[in-house]
Amino acid sequence: MSEQSQRLANFPASFFGMIMGITGLSIAFLHLSKPFPDLTWVAYLNLGLAVVLMMILSLVYLLKLIRHFPAVKAEMKHPVKMNFVPAISISMLLLSIAFYAIEQTQFSYWLWTVGAALQISLTYWVLYNWVHHDHFTPDHSNPAWFIPIVGNIIVPIAGVHHAPLELNWFFFSVGLVFWIVVKSILVNRIIFHAPMPARLIPTLFIFIAPPAVGFISYLALNDHQVNQFAMILYFFAIAVTLLMLVSVPKFVQLDFALSWWAFTFPVAAMVIASYQMSTYSGQMFYQWIGYGLHALLTLFIVYLGYKTAVAVMHKKVCVDH
Repeated sequence: MSEQSQRLANFPASFFGMIMGITGLSIAFLHLSKPFPDLTWVAYLNLGLAVVLMMILSLVYLLKLIRHFPAVKAEMKHPVKMNFVPAISISMLLLSIAFYAIEQTQFSYWLWTVGAALQISLTYWVLYNWVHHDHFTPDHSNPAWFIPIVGNIIVPIAGVHHAPLELNWFFFSVGLVFWIVVKSILVNRIIFHAPMPARLIPTLFIFIAPPAVGFISYLALNDHQVNQFAMILYFFAIAVTLLMLVSVPKFVQLDFALSWWAFTFPVAAMVIASYQMSTYSGQMFYQWIGYGLHALLTLFIVYLGYKTAVAVMHKKVCVDH
């Protein structure tokens, strides 16, 4: 097998974490452009970049599927890598949210339809493998486990505009209840078992995503009413975000890996949740939380884009681990 073919076989689904982060940043800028219309072009630029990257990565992964089906099959059965494959469907769902926000409703509908169908299919694929397995151990668990199952909580954000309310509550219920279950498993693993490999430590930031996205999704389902349950979700997301921020000295010691993109979408979700909390509660304080996190997220995504480009040029990605 040639070097180029070998690199294609090793092309990881975790690359789609880039789409999640950049699209999340686009949605955050779309929210920010409401009080600051001059920033609208930044939101569109980010969204354009996310679409281009989505097309490129999708074509490459499709080529991997055609030419190296056994490698895709192995990825779908791997106890760790399998959890990153649904980043593809979540990327579609996030793009659907962004396109609905810019009034491209038909494109949003088709992205949502394909993304939701793929997401629930991958959810049951992972659940089936969790239930009927003979190879999982506690050391295989990591926060990426949230992606295939808890990722369903994203579906109603655009789904309330595209599908019956009951269907959206189904997706929300699956994501919310499994968040509690998987979170319990992961906390037990983190406290009582061996530390995670260094390349997976950035995935700890994914702990922010379920309550932050859950807050946004619950508002969409509940006519944007900030009630007690919505506040529980938001403030728990704040608590986890603070835990991650005080842990930054641990993260900065790590060598760069694609898993660093795991930082981005959860922070973007927290930015969007803060903007929505400010809008629907009428409290400017939450807007300032969003401003601070938004600035950090923008700088970090620019930095990660640079580090990823350097790693690609030096052929440090798409290699065997």
